[in-house]
Amino acid sequence: MGVRRSELVGLFLGFLYLSVTPPSSARFVVEKNSLRVTSPDKIKGTYDSAIGNFGIPQYGGSMAGAVLYPKENQKGCKEFSEFSISFQSKPGALPTFVLVDRGDCFFALKVWNAQKAGASAVLVADNMEEALITMDSPEEDGSSAKYIENITIPSALIEKSFGETLKKAISGGDMVNVNLDWREAVPHPDDRVEYELWTNSNDECGVKCDMLMEFVKNFKGAAQILEKGSYTQFTPHYITWYCPQAFTLSKQCKSQCINHGRYCAPDPEQDFSTGFEGKDVVLENLRQLCVFRVANETNKPWIWWDYVTDFQIRCPMKEKKYNKECADGVIKSLGLDAKKIEKCMGDADADSENPVLKEEQNAQVGKGSRGDVTILPTLVVNNRQYRGKLEKGAVLKAICSGFEETTEPAVCLSGDVETNECLDNNGGCWHDKKANVTACKDTFRGRVCECPLVDGVQFKGDGYTTCEASGPGRCKINNGGCWNESRDGHLYSACLDFGNSKCQCPPGFKGDGIKTCEDIDECKEKKACQCPECSCKNTWGSYECTCSGDLLYIKDHDTCISKRAAETKSAWAAVWIILIGLAMIGLGSYLIYKYRLRRYMDSEIRAIMAQYMPLDSQAEIPNHMNEDRA
Repeated sequence: MGVRRSELVGLFLGFLYLSVTPPSSARFVVEKNSLRVTSPDKIKGTYDSAIGNFGIPQYGGSMAGAVLYPKENQKGCKEFSEFSISFQSKPGALPTFVLVDRGDCFFALKVWNAQKAGASAVLVADNMEEALITMDSPEEDGSSAKYIENITIPSALIEKSFGETLKKAISGGDMVNVNLDWREAVPHPDDRVEYELWTNSNDECGVKCDMLMEFVKNFKGAAQILEKGSYTQFTPHYITWYCPQAFTLSKQCKSQCINHGRYCAPDPEQDFSTGFEGKDVVLENLRQLCVFRVANETNKPWIWWDYVTDFQIRCPMKEKKYNKECADGVIKSLGLDAKKIEKCMGDADADSENPVLKEEQNAQVGKGSRGDVTILPTLVVNNRQYRGKLEKGAVLKAICSGFEETTEPAVCLSGDVETNECLDNNGGCWHDKKANVTACKDTFRGRVCECPLVDGVQFKGDGYTTCEASGPGRCKINNGGCWNESRDGHLYSACLDFGNSKCQCPPGFKGDGIKTCEDIDECKEKKACQCPECSCKNTWGSYECTCSGDLLYIKDHDTCISKRAAETKSAWAAVWIILIGLAMIGLGSYLIYKYRLRRYMDSEIRAIMAQYMPLDSQAEIPNHMNEDRA
């Protein structure tokens, strides 16, 4: 059954693909660059080459090199190291351009193998006489994902006859020097560049979807600078298919299409029985188109880049968040008018044309020098399809090559692109007006929404809709987002720095602690003041108890006592204090009296004894009786 389901999906996708435009009117234009042979003289001249749709072409510039045709591994399908072949050029020598033959493996693999061996560019010689085609990277291949995004050298397809000419000259011993020139690959008529990106909101389509999402995220900052300065005019586009009339009532068509089969997208998982459906992708594509239109009406078309990058981060298919509810959250965070966007999208169930998607299908058809858009993703610069890797630096070069000489903006003349996106509506990130705190951080690649660290307090959350202070000190920042209120000089807060609960109403209050804390009527709920003589009065955050008559309330015992008893007790206490004081004074006086009396008696006794028995420490007292006898 699995084989049959995959066959059915493939058959249905085939119908969708063939239904883009009638085969007779489909027109694919191959973007070319100039290849000029400078030596040997016998093959000098200018030839066409088709730019490869991977790697990094040098838009607006040129590159000179010497062509080498390997004697082994001439199709480049194996690593050249297996044959001990290196294309690394010696100091002072021209870079090496490797010539390989078409066939047996992917174009991108040939270029990758040559790059690893040291090549600076790759020329692929066609193996049949035909008009030049565009070398594209594989649609879906697990092994190719490992190298496609790492290819950084340019490549080009050349005609079979020209390839044979180069091989003959090389085998004859001639040094073949060529110059690859991309200076005229993009028209540059004036001082403004018009460019458009044909994209898709599906994030589960494999390698190309991953590369596209990475590019949009990386290029956003540069794109917004160019747009805000009116240097460029950017327009996003989305490819849709329509279901053939014979299949409009089928289950497959109904699950992949809106407006009765008029606008369809392939099933993201290529399985009609599980996951998201093609119509989910069509609706999100339509929503992103309307986001651009509504933003453009307010003269801020660059908000499209914010919406797309935020939607990729917040609403991925893998997490089952690819839906309207998640999209509405992104729209709200960016301050866009959701009602206008809904009106722009129209009725997906109506059996009628959708004006927005109808314009997209018409724009998909090539006009003038631009061919039909059939490759996703595709970048178009000044009506010329960009070829090469969707990489910030490479795309910026291509856009800058679209300006008339001397009219390039400063961003094209410097290696730095910087803007502070947080100054406008906090970049659509979470912010707290009261605390003046935002989750928006400006970087070289554009703003990111990341909960901040403020005064040592770390905020935690998704950065887009919520950020909460966490850990010690959190109550210093706007009371930690908890309830707080002040009345009559009393301030109460529900914020707790520690413990499992972050917000808890303080004693005397009840509520969630975040938005509300209501005063508790302790007189009713806590059964305060229960003594018979007590009277309870509720206050904000507390209560007051009084006693009737001349009774006095004792809170510790929740009881009332007589004021007279209290006064009597107080009076007796005072009397006892006085008596004890007098007793202590009397005792002290008696002790002093005894001490002084003792000292006086000791001094008298010493004086009497000194008259009859002089002490060793005193001089001898004269004998008056002997003096009288003489």
